[in-house]
Parts: sequence; structure tokens; C-alpha cells
Amino acid sequence: MSKKLFIGNLSWGVDNEELKRFFEEIGEVEEAVIVNDRDTGRSRGFGFVTYVNEEDAQKAVADLDGQELDGRDLVVNEAKPSNKDRDRR
Repeated sequence: MSKKLFIGNLSWGVDNEELKRFFEEIGEVEEAVIVNDRDTGRSRGFGFVTYVNEEDAQKAVADLDGQELDGRDLVVNEAKPSNKDRDRR
């Protein structure tokens, strides 16, 4: 079962491909997406990485939280459902 992680404190210079390559060092990544501002198109400094399996996601949280990518120390933790998802329950 896949597992989505929140990735914070991203440098504005990191793109989706670089994010995916960085996290693929741990395991198979299904998707890596940086969230962009809809008005400016510029990175909002966070994104999400979805691993194919939960074990790799747990290892990524343990191993990559606080690691440096493009000069910034990453915040890596389990993604929480959005408010929209919580309202559907």
C-alpha cells in the first residue's frame, strides 16, 4: 500500500524531478510533487512524495528528516489528510 509524505522547507530551486531522485535513494517513488503558488507559479516551499510501499516511507522519515537538499534542511513526516478529506468522513 502506498504512503504519502509531507516534505517541508524546500528550496525554491528544487523541482519535481530533483525531489523524486533524492527520495528514490530510499525506495520506489510513485509520485513527487512540489506545491506551487497558483498566482505566481513559484514554489510554496513544500511538497509531497508518495512511496509505493509503507516501509520505504517510514525509512524516509527516519533517514531524511533534517537532511540537506539544495542548502536547506528538510522536514519529512507523514502527510495528514487535507481539510477536504477530513470533511468527507
